[in-house]
Parts: sequence; structure tokens; C-alpha cells
Amino acid sequence: MPELPVPEPAASGLPVVLVGGLHADARRAAVARLLADVPGSVVLHHDLSTAAAGTVVRTIRDATGVLDTGRTPLVNDCACCALREDLVPELERLRDAGGTRLAVVELWDSVEPKAMAEVVAAGGLTVTGVITAVDPALVLPYLANGDDLADGGLAAAATDQRTVADTFARQLEYAPVLAVADSPEADDEDRELLAQLHPTARQVPLAPEDPAGPAGGDLTVPPPRLRPLSVLARAALAGFDIEAAAAAQHPACALLPAEADAHGVTTLVWSSRRPFHPERLYAALEDLTCAAARSRGRFWLADKPDTLFHWDAAGGALCVESAGPWLASLPDAAWEMVPPVRRAAAALDWHPEHGDRCQRLVFTSPGLDRDGLARLLESCLLTDAEYAAGREAWQHLPHAFDTLLEV
Repeated sequence: MPELPVPEPAASGLPVVLVGGLHADARRAAVARLLADVPGSVVLHHDLSTAAAGTVVRTIRDATGVLDTGRTPLVNDCACCALREDLVPELERLRDAGGTRLAVVELWDSVEPKAMAEVVAAGGLTVTGVITAVDPALVLPYLANGDDLADGGLAAAATDQRTVADTFARQLEYAPVLAVADSPEADDEDRELLAQLHPTARQVPLAPEDPAGPAGGDLTVPPPRLRPLSVLARAALAGFDIEAAAAAQHPACALLPAEADAHGVTTLVWSSRRPFHPERLYAALEDLTCAAARSRGRFWLADKPDTLFHWDAAGGALCVESAGPWLASLPDAAWEMVPPVRRAAAALDWHPEHGDRCQRLVFTSPGLDRDGLARLLESCLLTDAEYAAGREAWQHLPHAFDTLLEV
């Protein structure tokens, strides 16, 4: 590995990397590796498990041990809200004190990196990386876990209704870098599932000899000098585009996984220009949701042709919600208000009759019955006769999704 200088603070302030994930052992190993590899790095962690006592515990440490601790009260009975309000001031304090070359924000188990990255950036600080730490042997068990976070003491607020599965999926898919633990329990199927779920991610292995924390060995680092930077440290400092990351999660322009089939894991990318019959699709929701460990994408209903719907399923549970209008339903003047990435995505897939309206659903799972799943999806589309009847007739179809969408 070539000798590289340990980074100086960014011109705009303190460089910040977020390290998150529900796989706590892998997350701690990744944080320990960054502390060991980047002299002058400091870890900031808010422990939300103390929320029942009315406070969140903040810890700041470097490779030698704990530097400072503190408590911040809950905000509106919400531990995550307290984290949001306390995080930026603490990072600003580290920046203003000088001497910190990299601030590593170790997110608590169920905290999602997207919200925290946007909070840090809005505070005027530089997010140089977002990393989710993963144990490949735990990917399928966590995706299949439909339990509420609250049942495991992982809720970030009294009103937190997220599940383990959907939280883990968002943590995994938002980060451009995955720190992958060297798990002896993981097999080729586990590693393939991880690769298919997030094929564009840069996977950085955490070597077996990496310390898991202060008890794992001497983490003292030499004073700042020319020294090799690990692959993980380089990824933490490579830079991060907040707007591009948000766009990659938006159902209208998300970069979804491609077709794949290896080591017993399959990804089906299913597309159609014809709208769904709302009643038949609604009747098939349970079978479609349970067909794969993870499914996501966008779709349109014949009785609601102007609305882009988001499909997001994990852990046997499905979330369907409106993601706003299709661009084809907007007047030309409104297009200037749409982000360029959204306009570009629509232009690449434009249909002369339906514009950007389409079905684009992706299902990833071990043992996926792709042929049966494709047949079920096709059966939910309008028939030739229903399609030929036209949009005015479609408006009289049963509005089966109104209750689900709370219309």
C-alpha cells in the first residue's frame, strides 16, 4: 500500500464519517479500524438505549479511550430528536477545538444514516463518507425479521413504528460503502444476497485481525505523519454527495438492482407499461409481499393514473405510499421545479402514450420462484379489454387501495 498523508481537516471544516447499522459487532469493528488507521480521529456516539430514563448518553473517545461523556434530555419524548439537536453542536465543538482530523459518528443501532447525514450537512459540516457495517450471515435473518423495533428495545421514539427488517434495508441501501465482517457463519448464498441487494456498494472487508474495540488490543496510534491509510479509511474520506444519495432512494429515479441469479439467490426485475387493476393487485398483495426477502420499486394504478406509488417490502410487511405525481401528469411549466436527475430518469424511459408511468418492481431472495412471481404480477394488470376501454372507464374500477392509502 502506498504511503499517504494522514488527512488534514477539510477546508470547510471538520470531515465527518457516519458509521451505522443494526449489526452492532460489525459496526464497532469498523469504528475501531478507523480509530486505529486515522491518527487524530475521534468517535462521537449517542446511546439511545437510556431514553427510558429521559436522557440520551453521549460519549466521545479516541483510540486511547473515553475523552468525555454527557447527557442530553429527550426532545418531545423522542431520543432520535435529542440526537439530532445535540449532534451538530458537539461536532462544531470538536471542530473549533482543533486537533481532530476525522470525526467518526457511530450511529446507535436503529438510527438511519440518511436523516443524520442530512442533519450534519445542513449544519454546515462536511460529510466525507457514510458506511454501513454488515455481518453477511445476518442479512437474511434481519430482512426476514418483521418485529417492531420497540419489541427489541430499539425504538428511537415512543411513536416509532418501524420494524427491524425495513430499518435494516434502508441502512443497507443508503450507504455507498459497506464494511463487511469476516463472519465464519456466512456462506456463498449470504454473500451473494448482500451483493444483489446493493450491487453498486463498495464492499470493504473487515479483516479477522481487526480489533473489535479497546479490549481487542492496543489501539494507540502514532503521532500524525506519513503513514498508509487502510481501504476503509480511504472510503471514509472519499467524499459523499447528499443530493445524489437522496435521489438514489427516491422511487422515481432510484438505481434499483439488476437481474441476477447466482448461488441460490435471484433478483427479478419486472416491468410493464400497462397499469395494474387495483382490485386484483390488492388481492395479491400478501402473496407478492411474501414472495421475496426484499422487494421495492414504483408502480401505477389504473384508477389513479396521475399518482406514482412507492413499493417497499421487507420482513413480510409492505409499505405502499404516494410518492407524488408522475411527470407526465404535470403541466410543462412545473417541470422546471423538478430536480434534473428526476427529469433525466423520466426522459430515459419515456413512453409516447404513458410518459414516465410504468411498473418497475424488483424482487430479491434466495429460492425465488421468478416464473410464478412474474405470472402473478401479470395477472394483476388490466386485461386487453379493460385496457382498451380507456382512462375514463378506469376511473370506475374499484378503488381498492383507498383504505390502505387512507384516502
